[in-house]
Amino acid sequence: MTMKLTVRRFRTRKPDGEVAAPPSPAPDAKPAARTQQVVPDNPFMPSEEDDGFGSASFPTARGETRVAAPGTPDAAPAEIDAIRREGLTGRQLRIARRLAQKHGLPATSDFDAVRLLRSRGIDPFQANAALEVVSGGLPPEPPIGSRALALTPGDAPRLPQTVPPPGLPSPEVQAEQAHIAEVMKIQRDIARRRRRKSALLLARLSVFVFLPTLLAAIYYYILATPIYATTTQFVIQQAEPAAAAGMSSLLRGTQFATSQDSIAVQGYLQSQGAMQRLEADKGFRDHFSAPGIDALVRLPPGASEAEVFRLYQKMVKVSYDPSEGLIKMEVRAADPDKSVEFSKALISYAEDQVDKLTQRLRADQMQGALEAYQDAEKKLQEANQKVVDLQEQFKVLNSEVEASLVTSQIATLEGQMTQDRLSLAQMESNPSPNQARMEPLKRRIATIESQIAELRAKLTEDSATGLSIAKVQSQLLVASADVQTRQLMMAAALQAMETARLEANRQTRYLSIAVNPVRPDAAAYPRAFENTLVALLIFTGIYLMISMTIAILREQVTA
Repeated sequence: MTMKLTVRRFRTRKPDGEVAAPPSPAPDAKPAARTQQVVPDNPFMPSEEDDGFGSASFPTARGETRVAAPGTPDAAPAEIDAIRREGLTGRQLRIARRLAQKHGLPATSDFDAVRLLRSRGIDPFQANAALEVVSGGLPPEPPIGSRALALTPGDAPRLPQTVPPPGLPSPEVQAEQAHIAEVMKIQRDIARRRRRKSALLLARLSVFVFLPTLLAAIYYYILATPIYATTTQFVIQQAEPAAAAGMSSLLRGTQFATSQDSIAVQGYLQSQGAMQRLEADKGFRDHFSAPGIDALVRLPPGASEAEVFRLYQKMVKVSYDPSEGLIKMEVRAADPDKSVEFSKALISYAEDQVDKLTQRLRADQMQGALEAYQDAEKKLQEANQKVVDLQEQFKVLNSEVEASLVTSQIATLEGQMTQDRLSLAQMESNPSPNQARMEPLKRRIATIESQIAELRAKLTEDSATGLSIAKVQSQLLVASADVQTRQLMMAAALQAMETARLEANRQTRYLSIAVNPVRPDAAAYPRAFENTLVALLIFTGIYLMISMTIAILREQVTA
């Protein structure tokens, strides 16, 4: 199949506006080789093998010889097919064609230009390849008369192409140059904005962060009064009894047994009462009102009690360590001797407070036990006196002994009476008893019976006194039982009093100093570097929070 291609000849305008026909090429002039742009997917364009003229021959064409491309000539079609399958864009093919023109390579098509550039070791798709084309420009155009279609010896037949006007870059190059210029302009604008924003940020940081930090550093390093600190450690201990048993003794001797007392002492040392005692005894207010102390620490003239207490809380730090049971106290003052003096005074206040913590408990325990013992002793005396009164009243030392004596007498008389009755019964059994002997025996039996009756009446009820041995014995037994009861109660009260005394001794607390206050030889405060760093972090955090808040509000307003 043969395709026809119309060849258009371009005319150039003369300076006076007339159109001049292009001059005919000289016979001996060698036309410049031009590349042909082929759209790969256009079915109306000739293929690589078809030159578009079918079997027509050209008189100017020389032999059918073809200049071999770099590499094996037979491999050129295969390489072109491989390049075509890469799916290159039109822009990449145009760049390859311009590079081939720049390097003077006889490329028959855009794909052939890519092949020839790669055979020369040139990558047409690098980032700097397009810039080289733009900066280097196009190769010099041949003369106007040589723009006619011409085939050099050894070149393959090629289609004629449109030649752009001389001296003007192609639209692609102009677009590329405009794009590069616009990018450079945007980059310069971005750099200018960044420099302006950086300068504004540095100015804000200088005003809101660096300047306050510098002022804080000047105060801590130059103006601040040196403060001396005295550290003291003490523990509250509890007296232990000789023997402790039971579940309540599990925590005895540990820091948990006195944790409440330690917390109470800590609270007292940090209270306003301790501050008032320290002010009255050691002149706390006068010490911190001296003119040699800087204005931020010095108490103003006529300072209120609340202001003095706030300064006291800053200068006296008391902490309790529950794991070790230690109370750590740090006392600060503008003079090292004063700091030691304040520490010793506060330790004495802590000892008084420890004594007062259990004083009432111990007094209550001993007072109750003593009153119970005294009451039991008094009632025992009354019971004993009642027994003595009954014995004096009944003239009986012991009712049981008296009752046993009467009972033994009754038993003896009954034995005699029984014997006499047996004798009388024997006499009466005779047919002619002797009355002279029987009468005394009968009187004796009657007398014994009357004696037994009197003795029995004495045991139950005495007609003369109205009291019997049974009543006396019962009253004496009740009184004796009361005495025994009072004795037991007195013994229990005595034991309770002894237990209360031991418990009171166990409740005794005393303060043991682990670390004595020592006069410091160097100032502990202010810590200039640490405080300056903290100030920097605080001002930076405040600035960041304010900046983020403003940015969020601005975004919400503009949204």
